[in-house]
Amino acid sequence: MEEVKHENQKIDEQKVHDEHKNHEHPKKPHKHHGPHDEHGKHDEHNKNHEHPLPPHEKRIKELEDELLRSKAEFINYRKRLEDEQARLLKFCNEDLIKETLPILDNFERAISMDDTNLDDEVSKFLSGFKMIYCNFVNILKSYGVVEIDGNNKPFDPVYHEAIMTEKREGVAPGMVLEVLQKGYILKGKVIRPAMVKVSE
Repeated sequence: MEEVKHENQKIDEQKVHDEHKNHEHPKKPHKHHGPHDEHGKHDEHNKNHEHPLPPHEKRIKELEDELLRSKAEFINYRKRLEDEQARLLKFCNEDLIKETLPILDNFERAISMDDTNLDDEVSKFLSGFKMIYCNFVNILKSYGVVEIDGNNKPFDPVYHEAIMTEKREGVAPGMVLEVLQKGYILKGKVIRPAMVKVSE
């Protein structure tokens, strides 16, 4: 009887032990941090611990920026100055040439008086004018002066100034019928437009 009782007590103790084992909390899986997690934490750590530049280094950076801006402004200024000087040199004779154009007009008017008889006194007298006129034209050409071609050309307000109009049969409107005063270009710049008669 004692042995049976003792055996039953051992069985009860075994049950209690099993029940206690079943009620143990399961272990939570260990979370492994990958390399990206560690890197992110490292960046966040560095970000939180960034220090502003010391005052003297900040001032040095400001001075360097100011120096770069000043250098860029100086380069732009020098380029503008060089362009202006080049333009002045290119057209430095413009005023002088404009003053001489009326003299050239007078030579042309005088030469136009010549007739087909080259033996009369007028022709002999104008022969000297023709030589001077030719020399004058060649000098102007050497300085880049070019005559505007106007006859039988479409009217162009850039090169022509219409002072007369005329309706002419067989001619389309807006054509230059006659050049009344020659125009001239100096190195690509119109210094005097041609005065013309234009068809209606």
